[in-house]
Amino acid sequence: MTCHGGFALDEATRRSWYNPEALLQDLRADMIFIDVGCGDGFFSILAAKKVGEKGKVYAVDSDASAIEKLGGKAQAGGLRNIVSKVSSAEETVFCNGCADYVFFSMVLHDFADPTRVLQNARKMIKPTGKLIDLDWKKRKMHFGPPFKIRFSQDYASSLIRDAGFQIDGVIAAGNYHYVITAKPLL
Repeated sequence: MTCHGGFALDEATRRSWYNPEALLQDLRADMIFIDVGCGDGFFSILAAKKVGEKGKVYAVDSDASAIEKLGGKAQAGGLRNIVSKVSSAEETVFCNGCADYVFFSMVLHDFADPTRVLQNARKMIKPTGKLIDLDWKKRKMHFGPPFKIRFSQDYASSLIRDAGFQIDGVIAAGNYHYVITAKPLL
């Protein structure tokens, strides 16, 4: 998958930046995981393995070729618990109150209307669910999205709060990323 700046965002590159399993450490069998802006499904595949046959992964991306790649990976891995969809995140609500996790991987800044996307996340998440936003630090780097479109941790946190979530934590994920975890306000 090619990203902002033309670099390849492959598994080895991701693993050199952060530990993806640590981001999903609380994900268990039978859970429902929603991957918003899933790309070719790096986290969707990891989550599908963790939630098992009785769990479900919903994945959405506006790039049809990325969703096709995700389908191929799922088929090759024998994973039948992924439901993927080509659509904008602004127009996608898979369910009401069903998700144990709603996950964003380095995409919140890419949405035309991040507020609406987060409001959709709020609709989909269970009262006991968890929102995770893995994103680029707002620093100039020679790769990744342009500095001007990156969201600072404070700005992303404010968008998430305004959508009806309580921030549980904000931590660094390696040198280039941060992770915001949040839960829905009751």
